Formats: sequence, C-alpha cells, structure tokens
Amino acid sequence: MNSYFLVSFFAFVCEYVDASLGMGYGTTLTPLLLLLGYRPLEVVPAVILSQLVSNFAAALTHHQLGNVNLNVRSIHFKVAAVLSSAGILGSIIAVFVAINISEKLLKTYIGLLIFGIGVVLLLNHKKIVSFSWKKILGVGLFAAFNKGISGGGYGPIVTSGQVLCGVNCKNAVGITALAEGIICVTAFLTYFLSGSIEGWILVPYVIVGSLLSVPFSAITVKGIPERYLRLAISLLTMTLGLATILKLGSV
Repeated sequence: MNSYFLVSFFAFVCEYVDASLGMGYGTTLTPLLLLLGYRPLEVVPAVILSQLVSNFAAALTHHQLGNVNLNVRSIHFKVAAVLSSAGILGSIIAVFVAINISEKLLKTYIGLLIFGIGVVLLLNHKKIVSFSWKKILGVGLFAAFNKGISGGGYGPIVTSGQVLCGVNCKNAVGITALAEGIICVTAFLTYFLSGSIEGWILVPYVIVGSLLSVPFSAITVKGIPERYLRLAISLLTMTLGLATILKLGSV
C-alpha cells in the first residue's frame, strides 16, 4: 500500500506541475515509477491513460476558470485542433525517421532542442510576439514528431512554442492540456489494440492522483501574473532539457 500511495502522490505532484505550466507529467512520472520497480509496459500505458483523463479535466477546469476559452468556435479551440491534427501527421513521419536513428542521438536532440527553446523564451520573456497560424502548425508538427521518435518532449515544445508564436501563457497551458489529451487518446488506443499492456494495477492510482491536482493547478494559473508564468515556463523548459541531456551521461 505504501508503494501505491507513492504512485498517487507522484502523479499528484507531476500533474500539478504539468497542468500549471503545460509540461512535465510524463517526463518526470515515468522514470519515478520505473524506479519503484514497475515494468515499462505497466508504466507507460498507465501514464498515457491518466494523462488522457487529467488533461481533459485540466482543459475543462482552465476553461471554466477563464484561463482559456475552449468553445468550439473560439480561436483557442482552433489552435488546439491544429496542434492535434498536426500531431497525427508528425507522429507518422517520426516512425520512419526513428527506424534509422539511434536512441541516444534522438534523446540528445530532444534535450538540446528543449533547452534551447527555454533559453530563447527566457531571453524574450518580456517581448510581445504577434500570433501566427503558420508557426502554430509548425509547432504542432515539430512537437508530435519529437514525441513519436522519443516518447517525450511534447508538452515543453507545444507550450513554449505557443508562447513564441504569440499565444498568451495562460491560454497556452489550457490549449496544451486539450491538444495533448487528444494525442493521448491515439497513443493509448495503439497500446490497447496491440495487446502489449502488461497490467492495469497502476491505472486507478495514477488517475486518482493526477485528477486531485487539477483544481489546484487551474487556480494557480489563474492567480499567477502573466510575466511570472512566462518566466516559470522558460525556466522549467530549460530544466527539462538539461535533465534530458545530463541523463544521457549516466546511461
């Protein structure tokens, strides 16, 4: 029971950060659960399913609190739709690339990319950027491509990429929650239909833990001034990128 309590606690903390800043759930929760001794095919599907549930809940909560407008005709919903659609295409392209590139090279690329985006965000955190649909489409393709070839890097790129495309930080966090939730549907169905899931024991604990954090994260986002939220996103993006790079040195 202590192990399952830790699972729920880790899910709570990771989802709080993810739903507050738009990144970090799978990137941090997956290695933590593996360290507890669970097998990859127990962990990854459970994390994806919990992210599916919690992301939709986070998107709804952010919408209700006014952090983002996800009505079907709103521009925020259209941005999420573009990111999700691009995600499908980006994932397909990634499969063909992943066949011919080593895992270490892929992870190095992801780490450097995320760290670089964080640096750019930090250097420009006070700058006002004009919105661009072309940039949004590029971010969606890029993020899904990275997720497809490495299993991670979606949240940091989509959230920080939107900010660089001129999207308000609070809006970007809510949009990312919806877009990544849709991507998780496809990912989980792939695991489920392939019959590769090794067990369901973790599922209720990660779902409960992640869902409990959603209201707190949405309230946090609502209360944080835009400039501080943008700075926090910049620093977390850099940290996740640097952690990915440093982890390669220990392999």
